[in-house]
Amino acid sequence: MRIIAVTNIKGGVGKTTTAVNLSYLCAAGGWATLLWDLDSQGGSTYALRGERQARASAKKLLAGKRELPELILSTGHPGLDLLPADFSYRNFAVHLAERRHPTERLLRMSRPLGEIYAALFLDCPSGISLLSENVLRAADVVIVPLVPTPLSVRMLIQLQDFVVGEGWSDLRLLPFFSMVDRRRALHRELIASAREQFPTLLATEVPYSSQIERMSVRRAPLPAWAPRSDPARIYCALWAEIRERLEAAPRPPAAAAGSQYPESDEALQHARL
Repeated sequence: MRIIAVTNIKGGVGKTTTAVNLSYLCAAGGWATLLWDLDSQGGSTYALRGERQARASAKKLLAGKRELPELILSTGHPGLDLLPADFSYRNFAVHLAERRHPTERLLRMSRPLGEIYAALFLDCPSGISLLSENVLRAADVVIVPLVPTPLSVRMLIQLQDFVVGEGWSDLRLLPFFSMVDRRRALHRELIASAREQFPTLLATEVPYSSQIERMSVRRAPLPAWAPRSDPARIYCALWAEIRERLEAAPRPPAAAAGSQYPESDEALQHARL
């Protein structure tokens, strides 16, 4: 199982949108995929209609009173399951600190999922915390959405410095620009400068788009309801770039036609519409 984290120190850069769309495309490509929402705001959980079933408790989970498979839901999209978040995830880092080997806890918890899934996406909250350390230690690649602003680029530098300081020089950070408006001179200048500064910066740029914004209204991955749109094609190109970085992984098992987990009430209702 390949673990793909989507994170940034800065919020408001499109982490959840990225996690939802890429995990959907991963599943559509035949990889049995789980999206784990680690953010107490529950953006991915809401986008995939799982909030009513988000009965996870971070404290009980970490204490071993609940098992991850008990909390997994089918999204209704073939091959894509969801591990939803609830508000208790705001204290995830606190509960991690109370456990033995706190920086390795997430990796240990996720290992059994490798018997079911070929890919695990982690939708992470912004900032740097003990939870962030767990994510960075567990991930095979870390996708870092950036908006074309000086502050966002500065946060990427801080994340790189943190990774190097922890001795994780082999961790693959894969930044890319989102919410891009090429009509703006500042955007063009920042992107050109960043391409010289960050050799792992992905070539694909996700533009600012009203269709992407409408994901929060449609509550489904963009490629699922607008597959021929320009933004959907761009996300396909982005996933193709990232997938190339995962080529070293063994061939993943094909996603099952149906999930073994129950669908959320919202997903079931949406499927009937």
